[in-house]
Amino acid sequence: MTPPSVSVVLPAYNEAGTIARVVRDALAHTRAPCEVLVIDDGSVDDTGRLAEEAGARVVRLRRNQGKGVAMREGFAAARGEIIVLLDADGQDDPAEIPTLLDSLVPGVDMVVGSRFLGRFGHGSITPLNRMGNQFLTFVLNVLFRTHMTDTLAGFKAIRAEKLRGLRFEAHRYDIEVELLLGLLRAGAHVIEVPVGRDARTHGASQLHSFRDGALILARIVQMRFLRS
Repeated sequence: MTPPSVSVVLPAYNEAGTIARVVRDALAHTRAPCEVLVIDDGSVDDTGRLAEEAGARVVRLRRNQGKGVAMREGFAAARGEIIVLLDADGQDDPAEIPTLLDSLVPGVDMVVGSRFLGRFGHGSITPLNRMGNQFLTFVLNVLFRTHMTDTLAGFKAIRAEKLRGLRFEAHRYDIEVELLLGLLRAGAHVIEVPVGRDARTHGASQLHSFRDGALILARIVQMRFLRS
């Protein structure tokens, strides 16, 4: 049987220091047929050019609009039957892409790479962000009666067909819980597998702990109580 095609989608903003390596490693570790699609979210550095030189197809957004918008653009542009999402900052290891794809067996619709089941490398997460992630995961599990360990993980493999008909509104990092909850409410079967997370070696994270934590909490509450 012909294997399903895979689109590796990398939302990226000012990641010139890592993007070429991440693109090359994603191409090397993703089974054919595959593409690497970089959504250049209004970068003011050489992210887009370096991604293309490394072998990616690049979608350029005119201005920085946030990870949620970049992911939505990636979903719309991806050609693969399976979409793999990972961060462009080099903290996710593309060598673990086969672990996610191998776990996407019949009956499973999304595989989440859980850092809490796997490992956090030294310096890969601040104590505040780790505590915030665990708190938000606890709230989501209580409100939706789920048993997730890493609701904010950005490393995922999804069957593209399961995204059809879903509408996303998030502009920033609340896209992670909006995607997870949207799929669960549509009846998707989601599992987690352990992955590693390494420290950032270039650039700075765009995550603002309190601002984004509040947005994520609001998104969880909205999806539990304000949507039919």
